[in-house]
Amino acid sequence: MSSAFVETVTQYFEEVTDPRVNRGQNYPLIEMVFVALCGSICDCNSWVDVSEFGHAKLAWFRKFLPFKLGVPSHDTFSEVFARLDSVQFYAALQSWTTSIAGSLQGQTVAFDGKTLCGSFDQASAKSALHSVSAWVCGLKLCLGLKSVEDKSNEIPAVQQLIDLIDLRGAIVTADAMHCQIETAAKIADKGADYVLVAKGNQKSLQSEIREVLAKAFEENDSRLRQCASAETSHGRDETRQVVVMPAPKNSKIFSRWPNIQTIGAIYRTRDVDGKQIEWQDCFISSLSSKVRNHRDLLRSHWSIENCQHHILDVTFTEDSSRIRKGTGPEISSVFRRLALTILQQDTSIKGSLRSKRKICGWDESAFERLLAGFSED
Repeated sequence: MSSAFVETVTQYFEEVTDPRVNRGQNYPLIEMVFVALCGSICDCNSWVDVSEFGHAKLAWFRKFLPFKLGVPSHDTFSEVFARLDSVQFYAALQSWTTSIAGSLQGQTVAFDGKTLCGSFDQASAKSALHSVSAWVCGLKLCLGLKSVEDKSNEIPAVQQLIDLIDLRGAIVTADAMHCQIETAAKIADKGADYVLVAKGNQKSLQSEIREVLAKAFEENDSRLRQCASAETSHGRDETRQVVVMPAPKNSKIFSRWPNIQTIGAIYRTRDVDGKQIEWQDCFISSLSSKVRNHRDLLRSHWSIENCQHHILDVTFTEDSSRIRKGTGPEISSVFRRLALTILQQDTSIKGSLRSKRKICGWDESAFERLLAGFSED
């Protein structure tokens, strides 16, 4: 039953502190959270949408919670959610999605950042929210979220997020910014493996990888493994060649990296409108030098872009969202990621995520089936 979903929402968000004094709590926080989350699933992209959806579906919402005074206005949603503790809200998201994910043994967890461009507020000199997320590629869910502090960057935010997540048995992937010795050490301390891209921010590492691989090719080193693949997508023909080999143990540069076992590179060639573009990325890994495994891991990392960031911008219009007051951008980001997880886990409604959102808003019985199915999972 859908009531099980309400119990789950209450379970994970009951520890979030209500910022209002008792006399101002006309609308219980858990009711507001429930309406906002349901609204995010049902094609609501602003507090105005959420409030209007709540008023239109008030009779349905009262099947699960009292709503004695009805649904608050969009101003109340904006004011209350702008004052919530984002750390507590992030913790609620992480607790819920961790219970869904279960063991991460063998799962690829991609870390990457995203800027919510519309959240800047020039009047109050507030910069746009930039956050990093941990994405479980195979399960298509956001495991954790962390805001990047002003005048900082993604590196410490990702390291702090790693500290918060039980990564035992997982394989962590990240782009070149996070190819840091401290980050690799934190991953290793968590009992996880890593595949990290090495670029210009680690020049000596990148140069050493290129030199070792070039020598291995010249000498036809038997330890060198390689595989190639090709695909056509969106009018582009692309070929990829991945090469790996064990990291030399006598290298001072490689020995600085915790648990390093493999070095490698991926060579890409892309034909776009008759023009050929080539580039190469180097990487290091704590996994054994199985070339197809590394090819698949490097490919799966982009799931965080294709299955989370792109969908949030296109289907949930996150990049153009003008929610910007207080912690409102962080809170709305949590609702969107939970809504995306729920929709992507669903098999009861056929069609695209965009059509699923609309059907849930139109058809209460279909929406109840979706919530019931998610709660049973």
